[in-house]
Amino acid sequence: MKILVINAGSSSLKYQLLDPDTQEVLAKGLCERIGLDGHLKHTPTGKDVYDADVDMPDHEAAIKEVLTILQHNHYGVIKSMNEIDAVGHRVVHGGEEFTHSVIIDNKVMRGIRACIPLAPLHNPANIVGIEACEDVMPDKPMVAVFDTAFHQTMPPKAYIYAVPYRWYTENKVRRYGFHGTSHQYVSERAAAMLNRPIEELRIVTCHLGNGASTCAVKFGKSIDTSMGFTPQDGLPMGTRSGAIDAAIMDYIVDQRGYSSKRVENVLNKESGVLGISGVSSDFRDLEAAAKEGNDRAQLAIDNFCYKVTKRIGSSAAAMGGVDAVVFTAGVGENSPSLRAEIMEGLEFLGLVMDPEKNNVRGKEAILSTDDSPNAILMIPTNEELMIAKETARLVREAK
Repeated sequence: MKILVINAGSSSLKYQLLDPDTQEVLAKGLCERIGLDGHLKHTPTGKDVYDADVDMPDHEAAIKEVLTILQHNHYGVIKSMNEIDAVGHRVVHGGEEFTHSVIIDNKVMRGIRACIPLAPLHNPANIVGIEACEDVMPDKPMVAVFDTAFHQTMPPKAYIYAVPYRWYTENKVRRYGFHGTSHQYVSERAAAMLNRPIEELRIVTCHLGNGASTCAVKFGKSIDTSMGFTPQDGLPMGTRSGAIDAAIMDYIVDQRGYSSKRVENVLNKESGVLGISGVSSDFRDLEAAAKEGNDRAQLAIDNFCYKVTKRIGSSAAAMGGVDAVVFTAGVGENSPSLRAEIMEGLEFLGLVMDPEKNNVRGKEAILSTDDSPNAILMIPTNEELMIAKETARLVREAK
């Protein structure tokens, strides 16, 4: 089975064509500057890369370009559209309505639109991507896979905020969590690597990149996560502040004369490790600056690692223990030094890291010592594969 995975942004569209059964990626690519001048980078496995400016006035045009290049004599990997069995779409927010992936129909589209107020930057772009595919491939089954769905197993005590309850019932204010597809994928892979049923494991998954979140996965289900009503909550990130005292916003409005919108923009785009360091939102730049003696870069790293360490501890408390910690995403997969700093002091949880095993980047590995009571793992995330598997499963069940 061949599944086309689509991740549509406001002016971009990422895609992969893959076989979820063999896990083979046939091709992947990125359409950028949609609605402006347009650019397509297409990488077919085992063939030359296509990298060129292409006119893309809208997402429908981008989808047509993707399908054309997938069937191209030189750059293509399929001979006809008939080889694509279904399309899986990443959708950021499913609210409380969508607790799992679903085959897209008119009712589902109404539900995704109803969640726009909860994700005003992301869901409209996801909808555009779905509609563009439906216009170009009306006969292909489409599946929506939601970032929030995996966290819908959180109990009320974990997702409710201590605000007037009517804010929840009338305005849908609650913890939703994000990165769910990634947390689900790496927790399942961790169970496979440990050769144990996920139904008996308590796993803390750490998705650490420019956006960062942790998740307490107890017996295969998310019971708590660090991101909240929006991705702004939780850990400090590349440019996001993470959790802060809510009163800071009004204080800064008074002290600096900012509007509330300006403060919100600063907290999302000028804060996090960039805000502390004044250097960069990229952890590679921070590590380089810290090695050269930049104290603020080191402080940004230390603050980030400290907050992740605390989240691992609180996740263990929420689950009544921990059997494994998993690192994934850009920082989690590629920074041995940050992984080591995060795990420092967690030996009391039976998590003992092996410095030699930790010296690895970008491939699956067990990082804990052979005699560590519990496991530390590094697993590259693969959200596209997870989306493709969910799509294939639902399409097969529908037949």
